[in-house]
Amino acid sequence: MLPELNLPAIGATLAPFVGALPGSLITRTEVKGWYRHIKKPEWRPPNWAFGPVWSSLYASMGYASYLVYRDGGGFSGAAVPLALYGSQLALNWAWTPVFFGQHNVKGGFYLICALWVNVAACGLSFYGVNKTAGYLMAPYLAWLSLATMLNYSIWKMNGDRPSPKEE
Repeated sequence: MLPELNLPAIGATLAPFVGALPGSLITRTEVKGWYRHIKKPEWRPPNWAFGPVWSSLYASMGYASYLVYRDGGGFSGAAVPLALYGSQLALNWAWTPVFFGQHNVKGGFYLICALWVNVAACGLSFYGVNKTAGYLMAPYLAWLSLATMLNYSIWKMNGDRPSPKEE
């Protein structure tokens, strides 16, 4: 006998990947080109680490949203936490085209700062509905803190819109 699948949990867990897919295509191209040639701090994580880390973070935030939806009474009962979740996803998905697609590291920095605040608020609101959901957002906020410092460092090392031709 097969266990019953929890399709809402699976769908919520996979949902963040939908918007991340276009960004991953942009990133893959730019990491081999533009990003390779700009100045970066020595303490940055290796390029290969970003895919697995973001994948685990997307899955955990997606599952956290399911827990909040389930325990908070759906969209009507957990409107604020889920709105914060949706807005942080939109900001997250917007960052890659700005930073990697437009090479706009200054704009990317401002965007990632707004994302950090939104994720912190989302995590706190999730915690109020389901403690596990709140805890699942903590690694995301920690990694986002590192990503914010990295974005800032790249901006300060290269200027607003670095180009390999400028070096």
